[in-house]
Amino acid sequence: MHPLPASLGPLVDKLGIVVLDASASQVVGTMPVEGNTQPAGVLHGGASVALAETLGSIGAALHAGAGRAAAGVEVSATHHRAARSGTVIGTATALHLGRTLASYEIVLTDEQDRRLCTARLTCAITTLG
Repeated sequence: MHPLPASLGPLVDKLGIVVLDASASQVVGTMPVEGNTQPAGVLHGGASVALAETLGSIGAALHAGAGRAAAGVEVSATHHRAARSGTVIGTATALHLGRTLASYEIVLTDEQDRRLCTARLTCAITTLG
């Protein structure tokens, strides 16, 4: 497994995403609700999708390995429940790890383990250079 870079980019930093554990088969991370809400005070759906895509993309990049890259080609999300405070926990689990595609199911829950969102991400695996 390749170590993660010190920064995963400005969006990840702005959203407050923290990666807790990462492998090609599963990536776990968190994001605060505070600072990532809609004007109505609930977790913004776009922030949820950004967390989901971040976690799945990390897994796909780890699967791709050295000399190859992963790029998201499709993401979808179903929002089940609103969150107004606390921390969102995301778990990206590999569904398919192939030579040219990697797909993940990403489940976002609140601190009471209630499902907030279910997302699915497919990444293309390409050769660098």
